[in-house]
Amino acid sequence: MVDDEEPNIVDGNLPKGKAEVDARFTELYRTHLRDVYSYSYYRVGNHHDAEDLTEQTFLQAYRHFERALRESGGRPLRPWLIRIAHNLAANFYRDRSRKPESGIEDAGLISAPHTTESLVEGREQLKAILDGVQQLPDDRREALIMRFALGMDNREIARALGRTDGATKVLLHRAIRQLEGMVSEPVADSPGGER
Repeated sequence: MVDDEEPNIVDGNLPKGKAEVDARFTELYRTHLRDVYSYSYYRVGNHHDAEDLTEQTFLQAYRHFERALRESGGRPLRPWLIRIAHNLAANFYRDRSRKPESGIEDAGLISAPHTTESLVEGREQLKAILDGVQQLPDDRREALIMRFALGMDNREIARALGRTDGATKVLLHRAIRQLEGMVSEPVADSPGGER
């Protein structure tokens, strides 16, 4: 989303009273709900957990909204929201590693009886890309999700990750190169087995 989509937030005027704070937060919520959900979904890989993380993100954001407005200096708040979602997702994974569980995704894919060869190849390539993204180091995975799933620019990603613009550009470049290498290996090694 473009920075000017938060007109009441970036105008520099702090809200006066609870009703105005609520109105501005509602606007922030409506503007960035899809971004926060998308980010959460790409991080955790299922809709239910992504919905929970999205809800937690906005609850935490609401608690600190007035301070964020004061400290933002008129800058857009999307990177701040994504940073909250990032931290909550990290907590989610840390907590999950303490009590492992297998998801329904581990049960295997249900094959459609009438898939075509091109559809299967497209799915295999997409699966290889998604698997590759999951294997990337956290910072590279985060940067790719923010860039390609959310359409964030380098400056927004830098703010969300607490890095410089230059370091973010290098991080994205390395993530793309690493992912390209990972995806090209399985395709060359894939057996021509069952279809």
